[in-house]
Amino acid sequence: MLEIARAKTEVPPRQDQLIQIATAHWMSRILYVAAEMNLAERLAEGPRTAKELAQSTATDAPSLYRLMRALASLGLFTEGPSDRFSLTPLGEALRTGTIRATVLTLAGDLLTKSLEQLTYSVQTGKSGFEKAFGMPFFEYFANHPTDASIFSETMVGFHGSEPAAVAAAYDFSQFEIIIDVGGATGNLLATILRRHPRPRGILFDLPHVVPDAPALIEARGLADRIAIEAGNFFESVPAAAGAYLLSHIIHDWSETQCLTILGNCRRTMKPNSRLLIIETVLAPGDTPHLGKMLDIIMLTLFTGAQERTEPEYRALLDKAGFRLARVVPTESAVSIVEAFPA
Repeated sequence: MLEIARAKTEVPPRQDQLIQIATAHWMSRILYVAAEMNLAERLAEGPRTAKELAQSTATDAPSLYRLMRALASLGLFTEGPSDRFSLTPLGEALRTGTIRATVLTLAGDLLTKSLEQLTYSVQTGKSGFEKAFGMPFFEYFANHPTDASIFSETMVGFHGSEPAAVAAAYDFSQFEIIIDVGGATGNLLATILRRHPRPRGILFDLPHVVPDAPALIEARGLADRIAIEAGNFFESVPAAAGAYLLSHIIHDWSETQCLTILGNCRRTMKPNSRLLIIETVLAPGDTPHLGKMLDIIMLTLFTGAQERTEPEYRALLDKAGFRLARVVPTESAVSIVEAFPA
C-alpha cells in the first residue's frame, strides 16, 4: 500500500508535464462548447442521452455523445446505464448564469484570438486583441453592448469571492463616501457597503456600462446608499470622497494613461482621502501567482497594460503625486494598495 501511495504522489516526467501544459486548451474549448450549448441546463431535469439532446442542440448525435463522454471524464457529467448522462455537482455549477458567462468569455473568441497573437505582442509590446479585432478592447465593447454586458457579468464570476475578501481585509467604516472609479455594475462597492453600514457610495463608469448597475444594486438592497454617475475617468472623477477605489483599473492601461487617471483622482481628493488600488501585486522571484498569468493576458489585450510589483506601484504612485502607505493582503489573489496624496 505504501508503494502505491508513493507512486500516486510522484512528480510526472518532465515531458509529461510539458504535454499537460500544452494540451490545457483542449479542456478549455470542450468546456466552452458545453456552455455554448447550455448542456448543463438541458440535463437539469434529469438524465438524457446524446440522441435525445441532438435535435434541440442541432448536433450530430454520435458526435455529441463523444463530447458528453469527454465532459464526463472532466467531472461535469456522469454516464449511467443506456448512455444516459446526468449532472454532477461540478456540472451543476455551470447552470449559474454568471459562471456560464465567465466560461463563455474566458474560453471564447475574445481571449483565444487575442492569445493567438501572443508572439506578436511579445515581439512588439502591442495589443494582440487590437490586431485580431481591428480596434482597442474597450472600443470594441462600446460598439458591442451585448458583449459588454456579458463581460461585466464575467468580471463578477471571475473575481468570485474577491469582493468579500477585500471588504473583510480593510476598515471601510471610517469613510463617509466611497467612490468606485470604473466600478462597472457595482459588485465590489455593494459588497463593501453591505459589510460596512456607515459609508455611502458613488459608482462611476462609462455611459454604456452603468445601465447594467441598477439591477445589481437594487438586488443587494442598496439603492438608497449608492448613487450612479456616468463619465470618463480620463476626463474627470467625482469629487470629495473619503476613499477612491480603483479595482482592476490600473492594470488595463499604459503608464501615461495611468498617470492621467491617478491625476484626475488626485485633483479632487482631500488631503486625508485615501486611494485604494485593488490589483494582484506580483510576488518576487519564481513564486507562483495568478497575477503572473494574468499579466500575460494584459499583454495581449492592451498596449502598455501590466500587473505590477510593490516597488513598481510605489514608483508609479510617486510620479502621480501619491505616497504609498502599505499593501494590505486579502484572502484572495488581490491586495489593497493604500496611498495618500503626497
